[in-house]
Amino acid sequence: MYNERAYRLGSKRSTIREIFEYAKARSEQIGAENVFDFSIGNPSVPAPDKVNETIRRLTEEIPSVALHGYTSAQGDKEVREKIAQNYTKRFGVPLSGDDLYMTCGAAASLTITLRALRCEGDEFIVFAPYFPEYAVFVAGAGAKLTVLQSDPDTLLPDFEALEKALTPRVKGVIINSPNNPSGVVYGEETIKMLSALLGRKSKEYGAPIYLISDEPYRELVYDKGTKVPSVMAYYENSIVCYSYSKSLSTPGERIGYIAVNPKATDAKAVYFAVCGAGRELGYVCAPALFQRMAAECDGMTADLSVYKRNRDLLYNGLKECGFTCVYPDGAFYLFMKSPEADGQAFCERAKKYELLLVNGADFGADGWVRIAYCVQTERIEKALPLFKELAKEYGLGQGL
Repeated sequence: MYNERAYRLGSKRSTIREIFEYAKARSEQIGAENVFDFSIGNPSVPAPDKVNETIRRLTEEIPSVALHGYTSAQGDKEVREKIAQNYTKRFGVPLSGDDLYMTCGAAASLTITLRALRCEGDEFIVFAPYFPEYAVFVAGAGAKLTVLQSDPDTLLPDFEALEKALTPRVKGVIINSPNNPSGVVYGEETIKMLSALLGRKSKEYGAPIYLISDEPYRELVYDKGTKVPSVMAYYENSIVCYSYSKSLSTPGERIGYIAVNPKATDAKAVYFAVCGAGRELGYVCAPALFQRMAAECDGMTADLSVYKRNRDLLYNGLKECGFTCVYPDGAFYLFMKSPEADGQAFCERAKKYELLLVNGADFGADGWVRIAYCVQTERIEKALPLFKELAKEYGLGQGL
């Protein structure tokens, strides 16, 4: 017949996609200007001019057959070398093109990496709140997912809980910084503590525990002094999964990469396992045109000032309303505490004001909601009075 697990995944959309579809239907009913959809993380800022300029130039300079033909399975050699050299220049981590595998975005990077590492009986750890597809990816690799709660005030890792959870069965820890859904950044001190703990446990168990860093929002930070450190500079058994979707505002082009730390235990074998997993999954030869575009535009970003303005406007406005929010250092999401224990009930009440929010339970953190502020600034300006009315229903601060 058919695979039941695949059927369940395909027959029920994620909550975020359900809200997105609801927003489209509601917009047809009452007008898009009256619906405030904060559900999906689709970049609202145009790609840098160089993205389109590079694409045009490539189509003019490179013969069509060569431009649109196959690259090496792991990606064009010149592309990988350019990206590796730039990574070394930016983060001080010596990489070569032979440490990189080009992929169809971060989802492919993660699924390939998990499949490459997973052995029988392995488990992977994530910290809530976490991107819900991690559960799908880990299960698809045939491993167990262990979810740990973060510090309730900072949403940074709870290291005491992590140390207790690090058994010999743990193959890796997945982190996401800046974080989706909270916008929290794991700073240098956090990465140092994480690296020290994983290193100590790896030595104790006689086997590496990998640190898998999911970094689609790496460049999206807004405050002076806020930096996203390279995990490879602090921990040898580390793998970076990257996507250009958010930094270059190109989510539909599906281009990213896997970088295996050359200092990792059996690094070359791990890299070959990545190549083999990509082959097994059918993720070979990422889109050739966009590989070349990515190499030319690596390190660039869209206009982040728009997201910063949106972040400040929304965060300050919600605080004035009396809502409790975790300050988002990066990405383009804000995590807000629900005024009632049932986050879904709060999201349903918000719908009365046409405010479409995502229940934090989907990210492993019930009692919270995610608000994506990658929207037009005027949408936030028009939504804040509605948030004020919603706050009044819960007896929250006067604000605004």
